[in-house]
Amino acid sequence: MKLVSLLWSNILHRKTLSLLTICSVAVTVALVVFLLLCSAGVEQGAEKGYGPFEVTIGAKGSASQLALNTYYHIGAPTGNVPLALLEEVRKDSQVDSAFAMTTGDNYNGFPIVGMEAGYFVTRYGTDKQMASGNLYNKLGDAVIGSHVASALGLHVGDKFQGAHGLVKGAVDEDDDDGAGAEEHGHQHSFSYSVVGILPPLLTSDDRAIFTTLDYAWTVHESEQSDHKEVTTILVKPKTLVGAQAIKNKFGQMSNVQAIYTSKAVADVVNVVDKGTQALSVVTVICILLAAGSILLSLIAAVNERKKDVGLLRLIGKSKKFIWVSLIGEGVLLTLIGLISGLLIGHVGGFFSRAWVFEFSGLQIQSWQLMPGEWLLVAGTLLIGVLASVGPALQAYRVDPLQLFRS
Repeated sequence: MKLVSLLWSNILHRKTLSLLTICSVAVTVALVVFLLLCSAGVEQGAEKGYGPFEVTIGAKGSASQLALNTYYHIGAPTGNVPLALLEEVRKDSQVDSAFAMTTGDNYNGFPIVGMEAGYFVTRYGTDKQMASGNLYNKLGDAVIGSHVASALGLHVGDKFQGAHGLVKGAVDEDDDDGAGAEEHGHQHSFSYSVVGILPPLLTSDDRAIFTTLDYAWTVHESEQSDHKEVTTILVKPKTLVGAQAIKNKFGQMSNVQAIYTSKAVADVVNVVDKGTQALSVVTVICILLAAGSILLSLIAAVNERKKDVGLLRLIGKSKKFIWVSLIGEGVLLTLIGLISGLLIGHVGGFFSRAWVFEFSGLQIQSWQLMPGEWLLVAGTLLIGVLASVGPALQAYRVDPLQLFRS
């Protein structure tokens, strides 16, 4: 009698209970895999999220809010600072380069960001060529991120009109009367023309629309130079010591804050980690339920298996064969659930990656094998073995002769 055939026939004999056991293991493993993918996305996003801009200057308010809005295009800006401040920053001897950013509008939920074109070379280097088209050079030109292009089906030469506010105000290109504008994002008549599409950058810039800095002053009718404002100033210091000097100097100005970008991003990551820890409690509960499910499945089979074990012992099967047949059923159920869970977790990550990125700016590398997955595989199989030992021991201890006499 082949061992695998014996194990498989035992599993099929209790189809419903076996299926429930496999499902409980699969759901637990899939949840853990998805959490690992999201956690890796947070770490990668934090690492790539702000490039060389170690100091960020903006209006007084939350440092985390300033960093999230500037580099991840999440949430509202803390306010505006005068455009004149940009020249002061650039004149500082400790500053290598500085770029101003304006924001506050959107197109179909994707932020429209006014940014000086030099930002892309400074952050991503000269090796990043445009996927198609060119960078903008005049008012009304727009360069769109790779995710925006794929999500909205935009190409070089397309035109669109944005909406005021950061909440989606879907505006159809053919909707000249602005009827498509929604409650929180009113259409403005300013028209943009797509002149370029960025390559995949694996940062939140993939889901943004970039245009010239002066778009905001035109759209919001702030033509007088004395009243021109920008949302944020991104600063690349020459040295780390210079970063401290820049922060101290400009952080003392009225209604202005200067932050260490890395610290603000780290604070956000710490908050996310705490949320992940809370989810880990749910995951542990799921693991215990899965282990309990395996245990119940095997306990339910004990009485049926006693005669099988007794017969195997009477016909002279080795102790090793009998033990493997007893423990193997639980391990096989666990293994099937484990493989299913790994597939579900990665496939689920693949199909949800666009939604997760659009919602949170997290890049999920769905087919990347996480370091923690090896521990997950080993831990799941160990739980399967441990849950199988008790019922196996109970079945093996029965005296086969006494069993058949009764």
